[in-house]
Amino acid sequence: MRPVDPLSLTTMFAAAAVAGWVDAVVGGGGLLLLPALLVAAPGVPVATALGTNKLAAIAGTSTAAVTYARRTKVDWAVAGPAAGLAVVTAGVGAALAGAVPAGAYRPVVLVVLVAVAVFVAVRPRLGTVAVPQRRTRVRVVAAVAVAGGGIALYDGLIGPGTGTFLVVAFTVLVGADFVHGSAMAKIVNAGTNLGALVVFGLAGHVWWLLGLGMAVCNIAGAALGARMALRRGAGFVRVVLLVVVLALVVKLGYDQWRAG
Repeated sequence: MRPVDPLSLTTMFAAAAVAGWVDAVVGGGGLLLLPALLVAAPGVPVATALGTNKLAAIAGTSTAAVTYARRTKVDWAVAGPAAGLAVVTAGVGAALAGAVPAGAYRPVVLVVLVAVAVFVAVRPRLGTVAVPQRRTRVRVVAAVAVAGGGIALYDGLIGPGTGTFLVVAFTVLVGADFVHGSAMAKIVNAGTNLGALVVFGLAGHVWWLLGLGMAVCNIAGAALGARMALRRGAGFVRVVLLVVVLALVVKLGYDQWRAG
């Protein structure tokens, strides 16, 4: 890889720190980190940008997961199996990443994101308090399958909004509040990042030196974000979730318009 100039390095490190904060609170850090990589290093292949992003992201999501696990109760019966499944499924997605053009999935993701935004907006109490009676055996199995299967596969393929989808899935399916849903999402997201990183790494699609530098910044942002989410509660996470979802809709909508 060719050297990166100091201004571009500063941009990518700053983006990594902010992305770590966003990811720790509600997910969606890839919205910042991937474009920053592609803009600051325009010659880098997309697969290498994805792999380098995973290296930085796994450091941040792991930090956030440990912070949440130490400071709040985690539903390991859901998060553990989902994370284990996610390692494999995200690896499969990463292996298929080059074979699926962005135009094939972007309209579907846009529709889903708009639906999520509307669903959360019209249900102001969603995720503000836990609904333990919603946690049945069938719903636990469904949450593991959706999070560790479908969402993890998507994360391996490209991934913007993965953490947000995980938070909403755990809130809707097993009645977690947004803080505990975010805690479980970070554990599963660490699994998806690991699976994808292994595949990208074996294929030579990781810029290791740059990724490690970004990982340090991502860790700092993630630690701060997890602590803020725990301190400020579900209402704060809900607001950040809506902002991130709307930003994703705007970004993907612009990409779709430009491609069309």
